[in-house]
Amino acid sequence: MADGRAPVRDLQYRPASLDGDENDGPSEYKIFLSVLVCQCQVGLSFYDSRDCTLHFMPDKIDNRDLQLLDRVIQEISPNVIITSAKQEQYVAQFIKGLASNPDYKPEIVVYPSADFGIEVCKQRLQSAHIPFLPASISEKERILYLSSCISFDSVTMLRSIGGLLKCLYRRRVGVELEDSNVGVPILQLCPYTLDDVVYIDRDTYSVLQIFKSEQHPSVYKLQSGVREGLSLYGILNHCRCNYGSKLLRQWFHRPTRDINVLKRRQEVVHFFTSPSNSDVMNSLQKFLRNIMNIPTLLYKMSLSHTKVCDWQNLYKTVYSAVGIRDTVRSLPQNIQLFREISKEFLDDLLYIATLISKVVDFEDSIAENRFSIKPNVDPVIDEKKRRMMGLSDFLTDVARAELENLDSRFTTCSVIYIPLIGFLLSVPRLPDMVEKEDFEIEGLDFIFVSENRLHYRSAKTKELDNMLGDIHCDITDMETAVMTQLQANILQHSSCLYKVLSLCAELDCLMALAKASQDYGYCSPTLSPHGRLTLHQSRHPLLELCTPVFVSNPCICSETEGKLKVLTGPNSSGKSIYLKQIGLIVFMALIGSDVPAKEAEIVLVDGIFTRMQSRESVSVGLSTFMIDLNQMSQALNYSTGMSLVLVDEFGKGTNTLDGLSLLAACLRQWLCKAPAECPLVFLATNFHSVLQLGILPQSKLLSLLTLETAIDGEELVYLYQLKEGVCQSSYAANIATLAGLPPALVQRAVEVSDLYRTGRTVKRIDQPSSDEQIKRCERVVEMFLALDLDDTSVDPQHYLKEELLPTFNKVL
Repeated sequence: MADGRAPVRDLQYRPASLDGDENDGPSEYKIFLSVLVCQCQVGLSFYDSRDCTLHFMPDKIDNRDLQLLDRVIQEISPNVIITSAKQEQYVAQFIKGLASNPDYKPEIVVYPSADFGIEVCKQRLQSAHIPFLPASISEKERILYLSSCISFDSVTMLRSIGGLLKCLYRRRVGVELEDSNVGVPILQLCPYTLDDVVYIDRDTYSVLQIFKSEQHPSVYKLQSGVREGLSLYGILNHCRCNYGSKLLRQWFHRPTRDINVLKRRQEVVHFFTSPSNSDVMNSLQKFLRNIMNIPTLLYKMSLSHTKVCDWQNLYKTVYSAVGIRDTVRSLPQNIQLFREISKEFLDDLLYIATLISKVVDFEDSIAENRFSIKPNVDPVIDEKKRRMMGLSDFLTDVARAELENLDSRFTTCSVIYIPLIGFLLSVPRLPDMVEKEDFEIEGLDFIFVSENRLHYRSAKTKELDNMLGDIHCDITDMETAVMTQLQANILQHSSCLYKVLSLCAELDCLMALAKASQDYGYCSPTLSPHGRLTLHQSRHPLLELCTPVFVSNPCICSETEGKLKVLTGPNSSGKSIYLKQIGLIVFMALIGSDVPAKEAEIVLVDGIFTRMQSRESVSVGLSTFMIDLNQMSQALNYSTGMSLVLVDEFGKGTNTLDGLSLLAACLRQWLCKAPAECPLVFLATNFHSVLQLGILPQSKLLSLLTLETAIDGEELVYLYQLKEGVCQSSYAANIATLAGLPPALVQRAVEVSDLYRTGRTVKRIDQPSSDEQIKRCERVVEMFLALDLDDTSVDPQHYLKEELLPTFNKVL
């Protein structure tokens, strides 16, 4: 196909057009999996007919080997796999491999790509038969509910749901014997993650600033280009090779709670954070800089499209891999990664490096801009090259002999060799040689004229052609044959190169994490399978880089220390920073990194849910509040006792009473759970009434925290220190003064607030006092009494209209 995509329909699967022709009666219980891959983003959903549950997995990044998709298929073992007819080549090959697997052979259903259009799929989802929704629900309310359960930002996942629903409707799964107007029921909507992969939605990545793309300065010239801004990935990515950076990004997108994987990573990070191992790390990182894109190099080699730079890159890669192996073999072999590198980096690497070193003449290849071999590789080629090297002196002697036979008008000549043309006699063009007929010389065959030189084929040059032939092309052809043989030998021993790339990328990632730990003073956390989170002197990994002084804070969260933390305090006191700090530290532990704290025991959570504001968004208005509700509903519906939930100022942007009521209801739902079922919740709020009114149930799960402040005269001083208790005041007036509002305005606001809170009348300040009002009235009366009505020069009407009435209006 023109766009490089492979039509999956050509893989000889079961055509989708036959779906509606089945008359086999009620089907057995099956799992229907719908999957799409778009630009390395995997979106999937599946329907379990046993309990009529629709499961969906938000878009995840996968590599070209589709390891994530393969794990999903192994875990759920779908009976039917639904996909689009238009997929990338590697996706088509993967699905074809499933269809040809003798041990597990799912049915493959292929639909046209138009059936996976985003708008079509949204419409199918909105019209799905969901019995637990009231029949009277409006379309708008239905959309709001669905968006609270399913992230509409995961476009690839939404498209997969649309394809899945089409298959279910056509096959009438579970309702084969019902009337045609009865839809396939969806009794539950559930997010899906792999057993050991932590659930994190896109909003969480944004608000925690795990990734942050910024436009590169080149965008103003090239109209393209992005770079990583101040983000967690940006400060931890000290990788030296591109594959290391890609693998680290993949770890960020798929944090794991597999304790064995995390311990494997931790032991390497711990080894390299030791100052005594810094020299070893620097040596390994120098080797890693030369690890190139091995799959691309081998692919070019298989097509014989290799260039000189490809041979250089392959040699550097293999030589550096040998250096990594030799260095790692001197390191402790009780560390699993070191042991695997020592074992998997076979002698084939040294064989390939030695073979390239003995065969390829890189200096000559660069000069000739083609593949060239070293001496003593092929005797025939060596002989031809010797002839080529001695050809210059030989041709000089031939030219002298030719000059003696030329017309006396020619005082000089030369014999040259041109590849593909052969040997030619070259003489200067004389002034009287104007027309083509003038170029004719007896005994010579004219070939062409170039740069005022005439080129001929003489009897001697013909003899040279017969004797030496096209020596340059012969050398090129023979060296190409050697290159082809060399490529074949390398490809036969290339299986180890893919393992080399995988292990080098992992080593690069872990040394990058160790380097960040050294630079920023992180500690190695203790990983706990139980619901306990303990941090001593924890810090925000990003904010501490932006301020000269950062106040560290503790965190103790467990069933006995309170799993639900309510944090109060004035604006700008550090509540949001503390919440994000907790989220980032837990996330870092889930990728195997050290964390910014003095000591840390971190629970292996199964998901991180957030209802927080990012820097780019401000929660105002009903539409944004609906987004807040959607995020909060996901935290309430899908969090477990092993989840981390971060909530910041929930209810902001709507009526105070409504927001307070919703917040209290959410807190009550968590507090009424059994201790083991309540997630780890950190909630910051300015609704102090939720605590002061006593509307929350008494529970040992509830813990109240605030951030210390101090009053210096009339100035509010932030101490940013966490302590137990409740903030007794919002300090709004002090914050307004810090923000630069005029003191008179702030003072008036304090007065009005006090009057409103005590139920007294709020008087307007733009009206004069009673004494001032009496004085104004007296002045009006005096003006009127001073009017002499007997004076004929006085116009009473004019006086009343122009002078008395304007003054009287001011009094009123």
